[in-house]
Amino acid sequence: MRVDVAFTPEESANGPVGIVVDVLRATSTIVQALASGYRRVLCCAEVDEAIALRDEIGDAVLAGERLAASIPGFDLGNSPRDFLEPLGETLILTTTNGTRAVIAAAARCDVVLIASLLNLEAVAAAARARGKDVAVVCAGVEGERAIDDAYCAGRIAELLDGERTGAAEEALSISRSFSSAKEALEASGNPRQRDLGEDIAWCARESVYAVVPTFAGMRGATAEVVVLT
Repeated sequence: MRVDVAFTPEESANGPVGIVVDVLRATSTIVQALASGYRRVLCCAEVDEAIALRDEIGDAVLAGERLAASIPGFDLGNSPRDFLEPLGETLILTTTNGTRAVIAAAARCDVVLIASLLNLEAVAAAARARGKDVAVVCAGVEGERAIDDAYCAGRIAELLDGERTGAAEEALSISRSFSSAKEALEASGNPRQRDLGEDIAWCARESVYAVVPTFAGMRGATAEVVVLT
């Protein structure tokens, strides 16, 4: 197994199995929502696409953020702590970076898994079980690298224990430079992420869920993510 890492979706990373990481906060929110009982998450790149999709579906929860702030008129923001109790079966989510990364990975990988620290061991086990090359795709922040995503990518690369590319070795080195996940998440270079307070502590918890959200297909421009049974 070969393990590669893209520190932003724009960077090249190849592998039939893609693992998308946006620890603060989209992939943590997706993991939390599906672990709590939502049946599916529909990932949209744009706010207007999410609104139109909710109008089409009708019975769906509309959630997301732009620049870490909740979107006016939406039911929920992007804090994973808002998704402990499902408000419906379908969650429509649009975020600044994470949902776009899911859609980008879906366009170039045969299989796409959604990872966070919350499901770290489960997603690594699922990727290992497939026995194919893996590309970890970090969402980053507005086209720039994010320490929190790089840290999680390094942890995944270490758990996969495959042949690592230079980028994967760099991610592993980053992860080993921190004494804890919380320290890594607090080291984000983005002031908006540093100010997330309780969400940082929540997202820094490791392997508390066994769910592995998986890309199930495109609905127009929207990526559907579910837990396969």
